[in-house]
Amino acid sequence: MADKRDYYEVLGVAKNASDDEIKKAYRKAAKASHPDLHPDDKEAEKRFKEINEAYEVLSDPQKRARYDQFGFDEPHMGGGGSGFSGFGGFEDIFDMFSGFGGRASSSRQNAPQRGSDLQYNLTLTFEEAAFGCRKEFKFQRSAPCDACGGSGAKPGTQPQTCPTCHGTGQQRVTMNSPFGQVQTMRTCPTCGGKGKTIKERCAKCGGSGTIRVTRTVTLNVPAGVDDGQNFKTIPGEGEPGRNGGPSGDLYITCTVRPHRLFKRDRYDLYCDVPISFTQAALGGDIDVPTLEGTTSYNIPAGTQEGTSFRIRSQGVQQLRGTGRGDLYFTVHVEVPKHLGERQKDLLRQFEDSLSGREYEKRKSFGDQVRSYIRENTERFKEKFDPKKN
Repeated sequence: MADKRDYYEVLGVAKNASDDEIKKAYRKAAKASHPDLHPDDKEAEKRFKEINEAYEVLSDPQKRARYDQFGFDEPHMGGGGSGFSGFGGFEDIFDMFSGFGGRASSSRQNAPQRGSDLQYNLTLTFEEAAFGCRKEFKFQRSAPCDACGGSGAKPGTQPQTCPTCHGTGQQRVTMNSPFGQVQTMRTCPTCGGKGKTIKERCAKCGGSGTIRVTRTVTLNVPAGVDDGQNFKTIPGEGEPGRNGGPSGDLYITCTVRPHRLFKRDRYDLYCDVPISFTQAALGGDIDVPTLEGTTSYNIPAGTQEGTSFRIRSQGVQQLRGTGRGDLYFTVHVEVPKHLGERQKDLLRQFEDSLSGREYEKRKSFGDQVRSYIRENTERFKEKFDPKKN
């Protein structure tokens, strides 16, 4: 496993990172290396697979605990030996001590093992996530070799029971210790713990018993899924099990593309709506965009820049629920840039006709400025007295 990077390093988190920190780091890293954003980039595809593998382990409390204790040497991590010379690893050390009194461990290397889980990142448009959709996608997984039926042996032949361990996958070893002779069980060196040997390997799978296949899945995406959400598990669509063990599962996570108008926070939507100076001053009906078109909203006269309004039940459908979030829009008053002389004269006449009470903020600001000047008149005179400069 010298070529594999530490899972915490892959996600860029500390070893004591919380579940939320790991999830956030995964979402950020997965987005940055997503194949849809880097077409034909083999390195990005490799990084994306590495990121998903790291998240699969670190997001599962049991797998993470085993990884923290054993690293890649843990059997389910696909690691090698533990580095203890003369023993097969941690299990053999345990077996040595359990062998006192002639009792040997009953664990078997060729026992059924569950296959690894897989994770697929499904890219959705903003509307597909909000309303739900039906998506078809392809992914790769391992499957029993169709040439040898998963046995790994050349078609027409069968694996043979290992002559060394007689099918147990383990070998009893007697060892000398300071306490006398003890017995331990170690992985059979002849069959590698499988309990069977193959004289002639299958040419198609190379003796592994599995080949890579492309699977097509059609999935009903529920309305309301959000970016980075793991919203679907398909049992049995992961990697096949070993020695008759069950297959792993396929976890579906979604990446939602950003929208040109809306931003989403859980089930609520937010957008900006420009209005004219006249609309802000006089009020009236304006058109507000929604996910289903536009709706009319009456803003009050004298609406100020940056004022926000809410339209109920125009947000996103709640996931597996019946209600919808709300739509919040913020108005931005647009001041005209290019005016003719007649338009400028009309505005000047309009300004001259105002009493001043119409501009509350400007009046308040002017009062504060005048108060400040009165309070500091003597200091200003002293500072700008030409006789002292």
